Amino acid sequence: MILRPPTGNFCGRVHRREFLHQIGGGFTSLALAGMLSRDGAFASEIGFENPLAPKQPQLPAKAKAVIFLFMYGGPSHMDTFDYKPKMYPLDGKSIPIKTFGRGGKKNEGRVVGPKWNFRQYGESGKWVSDLFPNVGGCVDDIAFIHSMTADSPIHGSAMLMMNSGSLLTGKPSLGSWINYGLGSLNENLPGYVVMLDKTGGPISGAKNWSSGYMPASYQGVVFRSQGNPILNLQNRPGMDRVQQRSMLDFLGDINQGHMKGREHNSDLAARIASYELAFRMQATAPEAIDVDSEPEHIKKLYGMDGSRTDDFARKCILARRLVERGTRFIQIYSGGAHNDDNWDAHGDLVKNHEYHAGNTDKPIAGLLQDLKQRGLLDETLVIWGGEFGRQPTAEYAEGTGRDHNAYGFTTWMAGGGIKGGTSFGETDELGGEAVKDRVQVKNLHATVLQQMGLDPNHLTYFYGGLDQKLVGVEGADPIQELIA
Repeated sequence: MILRPPTGNFCGRVHRREFLHQIGGGFTSLALAGMLSRDGAFASEIGFENPLAPKQPQLPAKAKAVIFLFMYGGPSHMDTFDYKPKMYPLDGKSIPIKTFGRGGKKNEGRVVGPKWNFRQYGESGKWVSDLFPNVGGCVDDIAFIHSMTADSPIHGSAMLMMNSGSLLTGKPSLGSWINYGLGSLNENLPGYVVMLDKTGGPISGAKNWSSGYMPASYQGVVFRSQGNPILNLQNRPGMDRVQQRSMLDFLGDINQGHMKGREHNSDLAARIASYELAFRMQATAPEAIDVDSEPEHIKKLYGMDGSRTDDFARKCILARRLVERGTRFIQIYSGGAHNDDNWDAHGDLVKNHEYHAGNTDKPIAGLLQDLKQRGLLDETLVIWGGEFGRQPTAEYAEGTGRDHNAYGFTTWMAGGGIKGGTSFGETDELGGEAVKDRVQVKNLHATVLQQMGLDPNHLTYFYGGLDQKLVGVEGADPIQELIA
């Protein structure tokens, strides 16, 4: 939407109505995106508490930021990081096994042996698939969780659980909770940024980075790695910053009047301050997103070279640049849309996983190495995983496709006070379900919150008559074995 400032007397009723109508189609969308500044002069003038003002952590913090690498669709754990040597000789044989995926419950199936060899890496001797040779070189900085479980084998609800701790819509996402609990470190950039796959967004869309029942201030802002970082942020041709400043001052006068008697309306406060942040972001966001200015050796490290790794490499470099500039939570999606556009390997497992792993292996390793060499890995928590894993047996009578598996799968974490070179939990010898040190998504969330200095069982938001928590009313313990 292009903003057209009213002409003539700004106090004229007709002009004001026309102006506000145009504002409603432009910056209001940014307001609802929840971009707030720190406690600036504009905020103090209208007299409200900025929801994103920096807050002291509840606990000693090991990490200042989170980068969540989300492998949408469900990567196969026994083909990536969960080594199952006993599966190889069983390939093609039917065995009794209980599974539950999108195809329903079954009591037997045809084993699909791992399609890649595994090799040992690092001082820890961790077995990693040939799908991830570059990440394999980083295993001594990684803690693998091999006993993760979820409550649903269906993409939509499982993604909501991984992102918000609930199968139901309307709950704040993990990034929203972190920004709610800690505030923002940068008055010129959002505290919560999401970067989608070039093929499109995941199922359920913005519900995965929503602020739910919290004010819109805390929800994720979608960034693009190329071109304008945020759509609808630029002025119309011919409007300079002096004109826009005058326009925002006029809007501020109107909002100040409307704010009187409504000082505790957090949604209104978020909407007002978002205009100011949008104004500052027009100058700051282009610099933050300028990954092309990185030196050639950094581009090479990530795989930003015009090849198949270029797109994900750009996103990973941008994530590092945002962390350096104070963004609290960044989520990068590998895979979008449907079918083989993401990791959902129901058909040809080899074609699917070689494509997605080949696009992401080098950029992910580059991110870990770059953070480490800059001294940022110790204070940046990196998470890798999908909404669930995959079954050890074939989904259909023919082919190598695997169905969804929420009974046991792999997620890993690195940096941010996490103990590298470790593996926690186990699935059975075929990877069908977690059998040792079984944990749930809420334990992962509790671990993230604790490392960020937030008490997962005492970080609450009052809504609907209850003190709501990310980890649910029953609470959850962090995975202490992963913490250095």
